[in-house]
Amino acid sequence: MYICISYNSYYLFSKLLNTLRFIMLISTSRKPSSKTRTFCKNLSHALDCEYINRGKMSMRELQLKSRSLGYDNVALVYQMKGNPSKISFVSNEGEEILVILGSVNTTNERLHIKTDELSFYSDYPELNPLKDIFPIVKDSRDKSSKANHIYVEKLEEDFEDHKDYNKKIAIIHFFNRDGEDTGLKVNVRKVINNLS
Repeated sequence: MYICISYNSYYLFSKLLNTLRFIMLISTSRKPSSKTRTFCKNLSHALDCEYINRGKMSMRELQLKSRSLGYDNVALVYQMKGNPSKISFVSNEGEEILVILGSVNTTNERLHIKTDELSFYSDYPELNPLKDIFPIVKDSRDKSSKANHIYVEKLEEDFEDHKDYNKKIAIIHFFNRDGEDTGLKVNVRKVINNLS
């Protein structure tokens, strides 16, 4: 028995599958502060990903949990002095894909991001892998379209001097369905891209 479908039906079906794909599980290092938990909840709402408390789970147990829930990757948020300072994106096979060092701005307001219309634009090429890690529905070539949008703004050139470590090199902005900045930001100080 053969099933015949038109190209339009195939396109709509593949688009539907793309919006239903489960990309990432979000968790923390052990004993997260309230600011770290708030950031993880903000990020999970912005990306429509699940956030779980790590508790005493080992990294391997977290990867197995991610796989059993149907996710491709785990985003681990680490903290320094109670503030989120590192986001490590790890595949279920244990491969570290991307690491972002920096700080975050959180919000207590509802984000109002329509994640099924999420788009992405980056001025900073080192963060382009986020397009494949985050559940991005459409790749935007235009940074002026801001509704349901993640925008990576490049601030300064990379630095070599350790004295410049605290300088921000990029900011990841999250815009809601009305094109307004939600206040949720990732202030990037360093990027370690293990895919290149």
